[in-house]
Amino acid sequence: MSIIVFGSINIDLVATTPDLPVAGETLLGEDFFKVSGGKGANQAVALARLGIPTHMVGRVGADDFGTELVNNLQTSGVQADHIFVDETVSSGVAIIIVSHTGENQIVVIPGANGHVNQEDVERLSHLLPEATALLLQLEIPITAVVAAAQVARRANIKVIFDPAPAQSNLPDELYPLVDIITPNQVEAGQLVGFSVDGEEQAAKAAAVLLQRGVKCAIVKLGYNGVFCATAEEKFFVPAFPVHAVDTVAAGDAFNGGLAAALFEGLSLHQAVLWGAAAGALAATKPGAQTSLPDRFTFDAFLRERGVGE
Repeated sequence: MSIIVFGSINIDLVATTPDLPVAGETLLGEDFFKVSGGKGANQAVALARLGIPTHMVGRVGADDFGTELVNNLQTSGVQADHIFVDETVSSGVAIIIVSHTGENQIVVIPGANGHVNQEDVERLSHLLPEATALLLQLEIPITAVVAAAQVARRANIKVIFDPAPAQSNLPDELYPLVDIITPNQVEAGQLVGFSVDGEEQAAKAAAVLLQRGVKCAIVKLGYNGVFCATAEEKFFVPAFPVHAVDTVAAGDAFNGGLAAALFEGLSLHQAVLWGAAAGALAATKPGAQTSLPDRFTFDAFLRERGVGE
């Protein structure tokens, strides 16, 4: 059995500068690095590093970035046979400028991610008989996300949906197809139309999402913890205290930990703990996929904090 991740695959081009440039200004930068990213690919790597058999379904361009992205996924243990190489467009790219204060400017060129369509859903559908869950995000066209959720529902496969980047106008038909939705507090606020800034507001947002048809709503509150609600239970999990260096991909790590625990047959409460632990670990290292923990590090973190497996 395995888990399928359907979503974006990006290369991140990151430059660091003392300050962010204003319009028309040329600045001398200090450093440059290139790293694999994309929410879909990040979640696939998060799962694979925790030892879960994982298939990535998506698109890259027929360029050097595309080759590098696929190779990096395979090196991390992700099955990449169902990634389509699109010769009509470039690979997805994020151009990122980061200042000393941590402020950033980001330009995302979707490239091949923006071309994901029904053909990719068909490739995904061939994997469903051997899958236990499908992970989705919002860096590919929403029509493809809905179609993927539909085929997963017909196959009785659990759908775990990360509604990021934040959107306020998701189609109503998507919610009933989702088993678990995992917005952070900003994304939850976008979805429900009111500010979500603590456990009480998270509970209200989760109730709205349940009313829309999802089976389980998990609202991630960063260092303030995680609130989870289903029709049968509601609970809060405090955050694991760590020295945060960079929260990039912490949300993707959360979904990887959550899905890994469910794959291994653990309870929902334990799965949320795993998600919180994976997210906390990812925040202690810089970068996206470079910050995602391996299983040895993850298990040691849980043991040190007295969290049973």
